[in-house]
Amino acid sequence: MESIKTRRTIRKYSDKDVSQELLHRLLEEAMRTQTMGNLQLYSVIITRDTEMKEQLAPAHFNQPMVEGAPVVLTICADFRRTSIWAKNRKAVPGYGNFLSFINAATDALLFTQTFCNLAEEEGLGCCFLGTTVYMPQMIIDVLKLPRLVMPVSTITLGWPNEAPALSDRLPLESIIHNETYLDYTPEAIDKYYGPKEALEENKYFCEINNKETLAQIFTDIRYTMKDNEMMSDGMMEALKRQGFMGK
Repeated sequence: MESIKTRRTIRKYSDKDVSQELLHRLLEEAMRTQTMGNLQLYSVIITRDTEMKEQLAPAHFNQPMVEGAPVVLTICADFRRTSIWAKNRKAVPGYGNFLSFINAATDALLFTQTFCNLAEEEGLGCCFLGTTVYMPQMIIDVLKLPRLVMPVSTITLGWPNEAPALSDRLPLESIIHNETYLDYTPEAIDKYYGPKEALEENKYFCEINNKETLAQIFTDIRYTMKDNEMMSDGMMEALKRQGFMGK
């Protein structure tokens, strides 16, 4: 799969349609991905309607690709289908708990990545929206998701109308731990993050945001403790409403 070596996030799309035939083929191929117990604990909501995209956009901080993409896919952790199957087969399901959510979310995210790999190999462009878990209740309400169904990822999909530069990545050695976890020393951090911090674009981010280090861009502006804790509370409440937090 050569496309993985040059993959990049695509946020701007051409007017060319993504046919239902192509979309369904890629979704079906993605279903061959790994899954817990062969249960396929996910569902995919396909959004093409302009009005529906407009309703979804606020949940994703009105990022323009939500309304600009031909197709928006919301991938959900879904234990509802399995539970209904069990009830209809004289079985008693016990999946209204946090562990079951984690299992279904893992299935859903594995499916998401496999689908993205297949779509990009086909020449399509994707953008993964991490905002799905920031304000899930808005998505639940718009898509009318029932109990034991929880949105975990969103993909905007279309034919690329841009060719952005490849994003930098940490070196391989920064993520590998042989046999046991080896904690990071200040020297190792300098080695692994130094090249990223030396990029002109990252120096510019620090300058325009009046920050001393690149790390402060993430901790003080992009992903703050206050926001993380607030959105964590919102996610836990949504999980409770969707029946994933037990009695």
